Amino acid sequence: MASYTHQTGDTSEKGCCEQRSNGSQEEKGKRDSRRESMLRGLKTANSFTISPEVFEKMYLSPETPVKGDLRKTFGNPTPLGLLGYLLSLSPLACDLMGWRGAGGDGAASIGAYYFIGGVLMLLSGVLEFLLGNTFPFVVFCSFGGFFLSLGATMTPFFHAYGAYSADAANPAAGLQTEGYQASFGFYMLFMAVLCLIYLVCALRTNIVFVLIFLGLFMTFAFLTGTHWELAQQSTVAAGRLTVAAGAWGLVACVAGWYIFLSQMLAALDFPFALPVGDLSHLIKGASQKVAKDSRFDV
Repeated sequence: MASYTHQTGDTSEKGCCEQRSNGSQEEKGKRDSRRESMLRGLKTANSFTISPEVFEKMYLSPETPVKGDLRKTFGNPTPLGLLGYLLSLSPLACDLMGWRGAGGDGAASIGAYYFIGGVLMLLSGVLEFLLGNTFPFVVFCSFGGFFLSLGATMTPFFHAYGAYSADAANPAAGLQTEGYQASFGFYMLFMAVLCLIYLVCALRTNIVFVLIFLGLFMTFAFLTGTHWELAQQSTVAAGRLTVAAGAWGLVACVAGWYIFLSQMLAALDFPFALPVGDLSHLIKGASQKVAKDSRFDV
């Protein structure tokens, strides 16, 4: 009897051990399942299997098929280009409006035009080119070139305005000549044309990007009027146009700071996102229409 009781106790104890072992294995299996789920999520993120809306928000361009895995390898260069644009145009807009006594057409920020607007935007544009993002590549490179040329025009070494001066000892006198102001006005005019083209293209991106190019178009349009009025010695009208140009430039900057913040929050995986007003679903791309027609044909 004692032997039977002893055996029964051993059996009961063994059963408890087996139950604990099974429970431990089940818990381990659940942990492994959760770990695999997390790894699959990381793999998905690294493979950029993201929605078209998120891609367009990150790169300011509708997603296009490209070869290679560069988008998985390198960081997103778009915020860098936006930073170069914002740190150059924002102080310039304030200068044009004459806030707190600022002026001189932004001459105090020549260094920023070279090393922030020029260098950062060109670098970002080249990286966008490598990633296959044509629209931001063209936009960033063109504005990087613009800021470099603006800085060069204001730098005496390049003799841009000095070439119009009748006094070789006073190159700054060229700034007051009709020839210089009218000529530089044409540069602003065709920058406005360029921004108008970008504005039309931005209709397939998002509302914030549209506001940026609308502000830039109006900025360059008013600057064109500014230089042409200065060419005619109409300083009062030129002053008003300059302030208007600065105000529209500020609109473009506010929209730019907003989308820059939106991109930085997304880059750091914040639990909330700022809406940018996706427009890519409103105007369908030609490739999307072809794919839709081919499905109907099948």
